[in-house]
Amino acid sequence: MRGIGGRVNAVRTTSMVSWAPAGAGRSMPAEPPAAAVEFDGDVGCIAAARHHAARFLDRVRAEHGIEVSDRALDLTQLVVSEVVTNACKYAPGPFGLDLRIVGGLIEISVRDSDPVLPVARSAEPSRVGQHGLEIVLAVAETFEAHREGTGKRVTARVALADKGPTGHAAGQTPGARPAVNAPGAQ
Repeated sequence: MRGIGGRVNAVRTTSMVSWAPAGAGRSMPAEPPAAAVEFDGDVGCIAAARHHAARFLDRVRAEHGIEVSDRALDLTQLVVSEVVTNACKYAPGPFGLDLRIVGGLIEISVRDSDPVLPVARSAEPSRVGQHGLEIVLAVAETFEAHREGTGKRVTARVALADKGPTGHAAGQTPGARPAVNAPGAQ
């Protein structure tokens, strides 16, 4: 991947693990589809991460026959943009983006070097910017943040199928709330 000015943004990419859902006429290995990429944090990495996520979901659709709604594709790119923007803005140096299919969800994890856990701010209509976590919490089925090594990992899960008439994603329990670990949690 090339960023603005020709700088390489992706430092390391791992290939997607082969997997097929039950009943797809293929054997099902223990691991679901997953991909990981490392970014250097320079200009262009946010767009590159968003494109990486879209390509991953396109491969999941084409190669594994997993249903991914257009809404899920859009929400995944939105969540990736928000969590990667925070990594670029607040954590010096490289960061990693991990994508994985878990049941009917895409799990989006970002690992960075800043140990400070994100905290959703109270609503302030006059505030410009700093609404990323609020956006992620509004569209994700779950959200977690925890310290890991000298940094942290934030993980959001987005439903792959559109929400049914009850307003909940297929296979999700009504009333489920995103989980956010407390700032002091490990």
